[in-house]
Amino acid sequence: MAHSSEPKRTALPKGEDAPRDNAARPLYLGPRIKRLRRELGLTQQAMAEDLGISPSYVALIERNQRPLTADLLLRLARSYKLDMSELAADERDDYARRLSGMLKDPIFAEIDLTSLEISDIATSFPGVAEAMLRLHGAYIREQQALAGLREGTGGDSIADPVGDARRFMSTRRNHFPTLDARAESLADEIARTGGQQEWLRKQGVRLRFMPADVMMGALRRYDRHNEQLLIDDALKAEQRQWQIAVHIAYTALRTEISALVRGESFATPTAAQLVRRALAAYTAGALLMPYDKFARAAQARGHDIDVLAGMFGASFEQVAHRLTTLGRPGHEGVPFFFIRVDAAGNVSKRFDGTGFPFAAHGGGCPLWTLHQVFRWPGQILPQWLEMPDGQRFFSIARTVTSGGGGHDRPVTIRAVALVCAAEHADKLVYARPEGMPAPPATPIGMTCRLCNRAECTARSEPPLGRDILPEDYRRVAAPFAFAES
Repeated sequence: MAHSSEPKRTALPKGEDAPRDNAARPLYLGPRIKRLRRELGLTQQAMAEDLGISPSYVALIERNQRPLTADLLLRLARSYKLDMSELAADERDDYARRLSGMLKDPIFAEIDLTSLEISDIATSFPGVAEAMLRLHGAYIREQQALAGLREGTGGDSIADPVGDARRFMSTRRNHFPTLDARAESLADEIARTGGQQEWLRKQGVRLRFMPADVMMGALRRYDRHNEQLLIDDALKAEQRQWQIAVHIAYTALRTEISALVRGESFATPTAAQLVRRALAAYTAGALLMPYDKFARAAQARGHDIDVLAGMFGASFEQVAHRLTTLGRPGHEGVPFFFIRVDAAGNVSKRFDGTGFPFAAHGGGCPLWTLHQVFRWPGQILPQWLEMPDGQRFFSIARTVTSGGGGHDRPVTIRAVALVCAAEHADKLVYARPEGMPAPPATPIGMTCRLCNRAECTARSEPPLGRDILPEDYRRVAAPFAFAES
């Protein structure tokens, strides 16, 4: 890894005390320094070179076997552009206070720990203190969720950050005008400058493509010390472009993204982080596929995703995702429902712009080709769908891959689907040819427990509120026979 030309300070050998040229009380901030190093994507060797100390000394600091002195605090703040007041805050008193509060829980009633013992744990074993606090926090959240379920209050939402994040995006119909407008103007600026790499260079950031051993498992890493953006060199062209765009979103549009997150109250910090990540991805899509240009191209090309991917240098999934965001008043696109699942049916991404009924919990309908495309990797499967209430939709589904790029790098295969209401299907090249009758629709349900199609042979369980008939003398083709009422 390249480092700045700043003169190196004398390295401190293993076992040597830290310099004491400041009279301030040294601090033991091992866990915090370790978290910082991991967030920055640095090895102990790289951090040691940046700070002018030895790697063994970094290891001693992280294990709280050496203090972090005022001089080292200054070096950290200068090297990584950090707020020194936040970095220097002593965690010991905070750990002791939180441990004391935790030990007031009735579950610890039989345990008698003095304030001196609690302080000793917080000071000498901060890692143990953090582990205890995490376990107790998880215990409390599970207890609250269980209590809520027993009382019928839907307590599972208390600890459902993914659900909170999806609700945030859904209530805004996955459209954020401020991000689109800012991204559109920035995309023009980047194009005039000569592309992403040249634009970053003018911001003082060097773009480098590095091998996996340097990236340490990261696809993208911003080295704040050396002002360089590092990208995994094994990524495909569209993946590289996407990761660069995400970095630009996090930096150039930080104010706009932060304002949207601050404007909402989230039950957990994780929910806020998930929303922040979703907004950065939204912005990256808007940078690579500016609203007006992309919307016109989508309409002109009949929403042919492969064609659009070639025009904008994006992947199939990136284009499909962007199609769900075209909600600008007066210039709306087709309202799409987007979903991504793995082979086990786990949902990892979902956006609803068309009112498509989808079960938030439980398995989806196996008759939907979304769950069948794994048998035909890379092929687009169109399908007309009809819900039990008569609503008709048009769907396309296809597998997408992520990962890979090397012999020992695993590939993850998922399925994505785009769904629109039947009245919009004629705008898609995948639907029936003009003038030809639409093929029969596949009757599907939201999920077996909410579907009353008695004749369905693919059913896995009976619907709620329906009694099944005995089969002592008669067995029907469907898994269950239902009573009339």
